[in-house]
Order: sequence, then structure tokens, then C-alpha cells
Amino acid sequence: MDKQQKEDIRKKIQAQLLETEQDIANLEELTKPIAPDNAIGRLSRMDAINNRSINQAALNSSRHKLSMLNKALGRINHPEFGICADCGNPIPAGRIMIMPETNLCVHCAG
Repeated sequence: MDKQQKEDIRKKIQAQLLETEQDIANLEELTKPIAPDNAIGRLSRMDAINNRSINQAALNSSRHKLSMLNKALGRINHPEFGICADCGNPIPAGRIMIMPETNLCVHCAG
């Protein structure tokens, strides 16, 4: 992987970090507890509870992705960046551009 590819990946990671942080902020707002005395209009309390649990799962996923992106950004200058953690083969740059937080090639991820 050359310097330009790593710089492109660094920019991609930084952009995804910002996007993920914004997603987390939005999801944290959506997962706040619903007060029992709060009128929620046409949406039933059960629907609100169900939506909150779905948003909580998305929040957990976003937090995990943020952690993985930070780790990827921290190891981008290390020689093992772009090398599959399982098989040791190079991870295609296209896969890293799509999922910069990955440390597995397509074969090992499957």
C-alpha cells in the first residue's frame, strides 16, 4: 500500500469518525427514557419502547464502529496495517476504503 492510498484511507477514516460521532449523538437523544407521564401522541407506549430498543442496538453498533475506526486510525502507519489479522494476506485497498475499520480480508471475514 503506497503513501497516497494510506492518505486517502486516513481521510476516509476521519470522515467516518465525524459521521459516526454525529450518529451517536442523534441515537443518544432517541434512546433517552420515556417518562410515564409524558403524552406521546398517536404513538403507543409499546411502540415507543420498541423503537427505543432498536435505537439502543444501533447506538451500541455505532459505538463499536467508532472504537474500531479509532483503532484503525491509530495503526494506519504501522507495517501490519492492510494485512489480514487471520491469514496474513494483504487486504485489498478497495475493501479498506469501504470498511476502514476492518482488519480481515473478505475470505477470512466470511
